[in-house]
Amino acid sequence: MVNRPMHRRLRLLPFLMVPFILSLLILGACEGGKDKDEDKAAAAETAAKDSLLELIESVGEVRFGDLEAIRERGVLRALVTYSRTDFFLDHGRIRGIQADFLREFEKQLNAGIEDPTRRTRVHFLPVAFDQLIPALNAGLGDVAAAFLTLTPERLQMVDFAASRRMTVDEIVVSHQAAPALGGLEDLAGREVYVLRNSSYAEHLRKLNDGFRERGLAPVAVVEADPLLLSEDILEMVNAGIVDVTVVDSYRAELWARVLPALVLHHDLRLAEGNAVGWAVRETSPRLKAELESFITAKGKGSLIGNILFREYFENTQWIEDPTEGERRRVERYFALFREYGERYGFDELMLAAVAFQESGLRHDRRSHRGAVGIMQLLPTTAADPNVGIPDISDVEDNIHAGTRYLAFLRDRYFADPAITEADRRALTWAAYNAGPAKVRRMRALAAELGLDPDVWFGNVEVAAGRIVGRETVTYVANIQKYYVAYQLARRVRAAKDGMLSAGSGDDRVEKP
Repeated sequence: MVNRPMHRRLRLLPFLMVPFILSLLILGACEGGKDKDEDKAAAAETAAKDSLLELIESVGEVRFGDLEAIRERGVLRALVTYSRTDFFLDHGRIRGIQADFLREFEKQLNAGIEDPTRRTRVHFLPVAFDQLIPALNAGLGDVAAAFLTLTPERLQMVDFAASRRMTVDEIVVSHQAAPALGGLEDLAGREVYVLRNSSYAEHLRKLNDGFRERGLAPVAVVEADPLLLSEDILEMVNAGIVDVTVVDSYRAELWARVLPALVLHHDLRLAEGNAVGWAVRETSPRLKAELESFITAKGKGSLIGNILFREYFENTQWIEDPTEGERRRVERYFALFREYGERYGFDELMLAAVAFQESGLRHDRRSHRGAVGIMQLLPTTAADPNVGIPDISDVEDNIHAGTRYLAFLRDRYFADPAITEADRRALTWAAYNAGPAKVRRMRALAAELGLDPDVWFGNVEVAAGRIVGRETVTYVANIQKYYVAYQLARRVRAAKDGMLSAGSGDDRVEKP
């Protein structure tokens, strides 16, 4: 493991959701096997966290600076948390209200800028909820894009771009079989399970101050494992694993539509009318002003804001764990990606990312240019002696041909040892999309512009924008996003498996 400053050691959150049963098992593992297996679980979690940190090198660097610096580098780094309302993959597509708002903000940043090389792109960087503000202050992102409640404690650490129209209430939610709650004082002596480092935990502690003055037993505030978010906790309440939690009312109302055992106590509010917004560093006043201008124009209460809020918080048709279907679709072809990835020296998840970008993992796709199958290869390309697989109608032959062609591009055009592995991948993806001849022209132009022809991001991609427009730039960026997403999911799933193994001595815990 390469030594890094401590502020780089921030826990990343999985981009893909592990099924709910794993959340329950993790809870049991964390709570039930803490005696003899506690050290083993901690070691597994630490090892997995260190593995995850390796990924951040490819998606983010420590950088500070206000809006001018962001525009100069052409990238706004948005720190997000995976959530089935805020930010998630739906059949591989990035969705969620935060993602959609950020796309709208990207349009505002680029309004009137016709030259594609001068536009600013939003890059999503997933982190655990309790790392949003630390990651922001450490320079790993430019904005923490979540509906964060403005509290005195948070205002001591960061600034906020907020709107008066964006307010929330924090309400108590319990399981239908839990003891009745007639008032907040009925929480005295009870265990309440809430999101880690949340305003809910802050407000419960303030409630405890009043309880002590009245001679009541304090609430036992239990902050959840950092891998869990509010919807995970609501699922636990619904399953009877947890009796009581506190969440924002709009989120509770959404999930109550599909989690029938939840009881929402709108009369038991820990806080009401709280302002919420996106966090920025105190040293970014121009970015804050730009964000506030956007929130005023496009936030809740505006036309686009109301459309997005209705889509994600009123329509529940998409809520049936949208990423589970995507995970199954990846796994359907996973054995083939692994087989041919091993044969030609590729990570199977990288092949899955390419296949999703090309076809959405649909083997029945056919492009208007005649490309066919899951890897969207032209039959003439597949039949070429450099690939030599003339019939690609079968999914296995299609994946084999696409992988062999990627290997040919990599080995023929980007074998120079001066090119890093990450850039070799990106250049290979670009050639798969635009053809090796055009990538050769892109690299030549990059050198003429004083850019590094061996580095894709921020260098050859600038030249690509001038030669072929945004298509190839977007193509490579999308594959990189999906590849990182699949890697994060694999590493966090391995971490969770390690935690489950460590807690397997608890009779309540069974591995699926």
